[in-house]
Amino acid sequence: MSEPVRITSAPISPADEMKGRMRRYVIAMTIRTVCFILAVVFRDTWAMWVFLVGAVFLPYVAVVMANAVNRRDDAPLATVMDSRHILEP
Repeated sequence: MSEPVRITSAPISPADEMKGRMRRYVIAMTIRTVCFILAVVFRDTWAMWVFLVGAVFLPYVAVVMANAVNRRDDAPLATVMDSRHILEP
């Protein structure tokens, strides 16, 4: 008897995964742009340095977030296939 495929353990489609990665990257780069603008607005203050640090390090964070793979870890500890068999991960 073949093992049933649970819908919750199915991988995310490549198109949906790519959309999620692109969305996270665009959000991070938007925040970076806002940091640059705020650094100009708050020039000659301590806040300028905070915004500049954010603008410098956000590209690294954005790339790491964009390359993070979504994995579904919502599978329960044991999946009951039928009344006689229990499949443990």
